[in-house]
Amino acid sequence: MPSDPNTNTDCGAPEEQVSSGPRHVAIIMDGNGRWAQARGRPRLFGHHAGARRVREVVECCPRFGVKYLTIFAFSTENWKRTQVEISGLMSLFRRYISKEMKALAAQNVRVRFIGDRLRLDAKLVQLMDELEHETKGNDGIHLTIALNYGGRDEVARATKRLAQDVASGQLRPEDVNEETLPRYLDTHVLPDPDLVIRTSGEARISNFLLWQSAYAEYEFIDTLWPDFTAEELGRLCLKFGARERRFGAVSP
Repeated sequence: MPSDPNTNTDCGAPEEQVSSGPRHVAIIMDGNGRWAQARGRPRLFGHHAGARRVREVVECCPRFGVKYLTIFAFSTENWKRTQVEISGLMSLFRRYISKEMKALAAQNVRVRFIGDRLRLDAKLVQLMDELEHETKGNDGIHLTIALNYGGRDEVARATKRLAQDVASGQLRPEDVNEETLPRYLDTHVLPDPDLVIRTSGEARISNFLLWQSAYAEYEFIDTLWPDFTAEELGRLCLKFGARERRFGAVSP
């Protein structure tokens, strides 16, 4: 893998990936800090490199038949990091949205944010709202950015809203089932992910899309996120297409 995050990689891939690959890919973008530290640079240097990598991955999704891309940008647990890193990340998010807004709109990318916005600063939330508004008419790639997101937090917030509807009489308790709760999740307008990728060699899901990924295929790869390329995404999509997904059933 190239070490330079600005290196452009050809999006070319076998045509069969378009028909047999995953429709919805979710990525836990891990390894930015270690990538930077290995180069003797501060962790924020790695986060900036990782942000630049997002653009390449978004641009190559259509080639691989990926219609929905969900990326894990900042978790509810990331508030435990140093104030310097948190402040730097929030500044990076604001800068990324401002810089990429026109390009994303022009590329027919529909952007959504999931997560709890209450703890985020007002300027960042304003930019998030603006980006969602500017791209709401697009129907190309659906890019979902998980920001101050946690799977357990999402289910807790969804359950609270569901309980409020039951208490107000809008929903009967006997009508609550596994098809009801998803309508209250942040991702209620999105299909469940087919493939979840985690970079950096860690083999855990870190509270990401817990409900939605019940039957997703997982790939845990050693590549650090700033080194992740379109070529590797294509390889993983092709590998996905060779899998047999039975959803609890057995092969005929």
